[in-house]
Amino acid sequence: MTPFSSGTTPSGTGMFPTLQTPSAAVPHDAPAWNPQRPSAMPHHRYRSGHARVEVPLTGRTWPSRQLTRAPLWVPVDLRDGNQALAEPMDTERKRRMFDLLVTMGFKEIEVGYPSASRTDFDFVRHLATSGAVPDDVTVSVFTPARRDLIDRTVASIEGLPRTLVHLYTATAPTWREVVLGRSRAEVHRMILDAATHLMRRAEERPGADIRFEFSPEVFNLTEPDFVLEICDSLTELWEASPDRPVVHNLPATVEIATPNLYADQIEYMHRHLARRDCVILSVHPHNDRGTGVACAELAVLAGAQRVEGCLFGNGERTGNVDLVTLALNLYAQGVNPMVDFSDIDAVREVVEHCNRLPVHPRHPYGGDLVHTAFSGTHQDAISKGMAHHAKRAAELGVPDKDAPWEVPYLPIDPGDIGRTYEEVIRINSQSGKGGIAHLLHAHHGLDLPKAMRPDVSRTVQHATDASGKELTHHELWELFRTTYITPGQDGPLALAGWETSQAGPGEHRFRCTVEEDGRRRSLHGTGNGPLSAFADALASIGLTVDILSYAEHSTSSGPGSPAVAYAECRVGDTMCWGVGWDTSILAASVGAVLAAVNRAGRAGR
Repeated sequence: MTPFSSGTTPSGTGMFPTLQTPSAAVPHDAPAWNPQRPSAMPHHRYRSGHARVEVPLTGRTWPSRQLTRAPLWVPVDLRDGNQALAEPMDTERKRRMFDLLVTMGFKEIEVGYPSASRTDFDFVRHLATSGAVPDDVTVSVFTPARRDLIDRTVASIEGLPRTLVHLYTATAPTWREVVLGRSRAEVHRMILDAATHLMRRAEERPGADIRFEFSPEVFNLTEPDFVLEICDSLTELWEASPDRPVVHNLPATVEIATPNLYADQIEYMHRHLARRDCVILSVHPHNDRGTGVACAELAVLAGAQRVEGCLFGNGERTGNVDLVTLALNLYAQGVNPMVDFSDIDAVREVVEHCNRLPVHPRHPYGGDLVHTAFSGTHQDAISKGMAHHAKRAAELGVPDKDAPWEVPYLPIDPGDIGRTYEEVIRINSQSGKGGIAHLLHAHHGLDLPKAMRPDVSRTVQHATDASGKELTHHELWELFRTTYITPGQDGPLALAGWETSQAGPGEHRFRCTVEEDGRRRSLHGTGNGPLSAFADALASIGLTVDILSYAEHSTSSGPGSPAVAYAECRVGDTMCWGVGWDTSILAASVGAVLAAVNRAGRAGR
C-alpha cells in the first residue's frame, strides 16, 4: 500500500492505494486564496481541441441567438444505441422501441445497420413487410462507404415507402492514417465512389423515395476545408435540391473540446456549405466530456437544423446526446418540443426494457429522484411555491395545470410529464419542517400550526437518524399518529367519560371520570371555556396544565369529516404538544390536551 504524503491512510487499509496528495509548488501566478498544487498526473500527454483542429471562423453569431423552435429530432436508439448494448435488441425489443418512437411523434427514425447483422437486416425487412411505418415517417438505415455493404443495405429497404440511406466514413487525420491507411485524396475518392454506387442503386428503383445522408465520422477532428470539399461534392453528385435536400451530418464522434468550439465548427460549415438551401445541416454529438447536450444546443444556435441522439443518452462509451434532456430543456423555456413526453415513466419503462439498462435516478427529467426534495430548505421553498401557484391559478380563474409555472427548484411542473406530486417531497434525516408539514397536509389533511412544526421535525429526525432510512408518507403519518394522537386515546391517564356544560356567559363546567394506575376518580372543574375547565379539573389531582396555544380545523369537507385539534401545553415544567382526532371538534380538542398531558410524563404518577 502506498501511503499518503501525510503518512496516514484512510480507515480500512487498501483504500486509494495509489493516490498521492499533490506536493509540487503552488503555481507562482496563483492567487493567495487558491493553494491548489499540481498533481503528478501526466497531463502533458494531451492537447486541447483548439490545438488539434483549426477553425477559421471570424465574427461568430451563435452566442447572441436564442432557441425558439425544435430541430428535427432523429432517434438513433435502434442503430447507434443498439450497437452499444451488451445484449443487442432482438426483433421484439426493436419493434417495441420503434412503436414507442412513432407514438411519441418522431418523424425520422434510424432503424438499423442492415449490413452489420442478420438481426438488423431482418428487422428492416420486418418494417417493410408489416405495415408498421406510418405514411409520414421516414426510415433511416446506416451503411459504411463500401459497395458490398451498400448493396445489402439497399436490398433491406425494398418496399419501404420513404427511406434515408446514411453513408459514413471516418475523415479525421488519425483515423485516415491509423485506421484507413489513406491520404485525404484517397479518402475523398473512396467516398465519391461509394456515393456514386449508392445513387446508381437507388436509380434502379425509380418509384422509391430514397434520399441520402453523409456523415464525415469524427467531423470535430477533421480539417474544416476537407469536410467542405467532401460535402459540397456530394451535394453536387446527389443532385440535391430544396425539395429533395441532402443531409450532411457532422458528428462529434468523440468529444474533445468545450462545446463552444463545436459551435464554431458548425457555424463555419453553416456559412460555407455550397447550395445551403439544398442541405439539411445535422449534428450527432457524443458525450465523452459530459457536455453532449450543450454541444447540441450550441450547434442548433450555430445553424444546425437536425439532431441525432438517443432517449436517455444510450450509446458507446458515455453515450449519444440525450434527446429527452434536449427536448424537455426546450419545453422548460416555453418552446414546443414537437414530441410527446407527457408520460415520461412509460417512455422510460420501454427504454429500460429494450436496452436492459437502468435510467439513473438523477437523470434529468426522467430519473426517479429528479423532482424529489429531501433537503429541508428545498422542501420549504417547494411547499410555499406550490401554495402560491394554487393561489395564483385561482386568481387567474384557470386550473392549476394551466397557470404559469414558477415554483422554486422545479423547472417544469412534474404533472406535465405524468408525474404525481406524491414524490416531490420525501422525508429523511435532512428534511425540514416545511416538507414534513407539506406531506401531512397533502396526504392527511393536516395543517400543522407553525409553532408546532419544529417539534414534529425533531421527532421525525430522531426516527430517521435512528433508522438511517427515509420515511414514506404512510410511515410519516404513523409516526405522527403514535407520537401526538395516540397518547390522548390510549395513555396512562385515560378519560372513562366526560361532559361539559355552560353555566352562564364565559363560565363552563367540565365533569369527567379519569383512570390512572387502575384507579378511577371523578373530577370537575370550571373555566372560561371547556378546555380551561378541563385543565382546572386536572388540577384537583395535582396536574398543573396551562394551555399555551391551540388550533383546530376540519381535515376535509362533508358532514362526517374528521376534525383535528392541536394543543401546546405546559404541564408542570414540561412543554408538550398533543393532537386530537375525532368527528367532534370538542372531542378532538379534549383529546389534544390529554395527549399533551400524557406526553409530558404523567404516567406512573
